[in-house]
Amino acid sequence: MDPALPPVRHAPDDPALPALLRLIRDSFAYMDGRIDPPSSMHRLTLDEIAQHCTSGEVWSLGVPPVACLFLTPKPDCLYLGKLAVRTDLRRQGLAARLVALAVERARALGLPALELQTRVELVENHTTFARLGFVRVGTTAHPGFDRPTSLTMRRKV
Repeated sequence: MDPALPPVRHAPDDPALPALLRLIRDSFAYMDGRIDPPSSMHRLTLDEIAQHCTSGEVWSLGVPPVACLFLTPKPDCLYLGKLAVRTDLRRQGLAARLVALAVERARALGLPALELQTRVELVENHTTFARLGFVRVGTTAHPGFDRPTSLTMRRKV
């Protein structure tokens, strides 16, 4: 992967969408058995990715994609979801590049902050997101759980 390649915004009919789904499934696989409830990536479909290309934004780095990010505009922030980096390319600044892109997109959309959620059990992700400028602002519980299952983190843009 050429690190100089610019980010690519995907369209609903992009032939790269199956590669994005594989990237997400492969890079989130380490969560299996660590988080409860299991990751929503197990239910993610190509149709849902295509829909998100219209309702929000789907971006990636590399051909084929080696890192990706879903963006969803909300009234007071730009929500980051499905941030995935190929396992063998982690710690090379790809997530930071995608977060920088999210900052640019939030500014372009007139939104004051980025927001994301990370599972309580994934403490290494908390550290990574803190290093990228995010701070914990709350917790949420998935339906049927009486304890927090996710941390909400924000970053001003």
